[in-house]
Amino acid sequence: MLNRRSMLAGLLACPVCAGLARAEGAAPHWTYEGHGGADEWGALDSRFKACAVGAEQSPIDLKKATKADVGALKIDWKPEANKVVNNGHTIQCNVANASTATLDGETYTLKQYHFHTPSEHALDGARTDMEVHFVHANAAGKLAVVGVLMKAGAKHDGFAAIMAAAPATEGEATLAKAVDPKTFLPKSKARFRYEGSLTTPPCSEIVDWNVFEQPIQVAESDINTFVKLFPMNARPLQTIGRRFLLKGS
Repeated sequence: MLNRRSMLAGLLACPVCAGLARAEGAAPHWTYEGHGGADEWGALDSRFKACAVGAEQSPIDLKKATKADVGALKIDWKPEANKVVNNGHTIQCNVANASTATLDGETYTLKQYHFHTPSEHALDGARTDMEVHFVHANAAGKLAVVGVLMKAGAKHDGFAAIMAAAPATEGEATLAKAVDPKTFLPKSKARFRYEGSLTTPPCSEIVDWNVFEQPIQVAESDINTFVKLFPMNARPLQTIGRRFLLKGS
């Protein structure tokens, strides 16, 4: 789906969504609201220009999708006692190079997964309580992100363990025991697929998005723990423009 895309040398990577090294210079401070907020990202740095002028930005409202073959997605994630990082924008679990996803026959390595509140993607205009993004990269530098919506309900042991370990300020901790990321996958395999971007600066349009339609449940108390750290860390919805939004399983 994204074969025409490649990572350009020297491209800034997203500190939340990609975790890749920057080519040069420190990125300016950005936030979600107020000064340096999402409406200003494109003006903060020339390297963030796509945030303002890009035509394939994320997140989007997942509506009016075309039913189609969305390609084969095989997930092979391994349990791991991850490093849990508070990077000032989210809580992120860094992953060793043992977990993969295969999309359209291409293998991508899971680099990290992180959380947003409320969900960045919407379903027919409605956002859920949270969303988790599993960020993968292949050998050529292409990104594939698997998104799972989250709502308050039954306790999710993995998310509870992550939030119990999450640093209250910027820094990192290590999970006391392994968490299986596959437990974040919903039972239904129906998903949306579209070409999009990183949802934080520099908003690079290099992401093959795969978002499951069915939300999973996590304890409201664990959502509240996250919200105390990050009251709102979701980018506003972007227009889909001339892109295709596909839905299948």
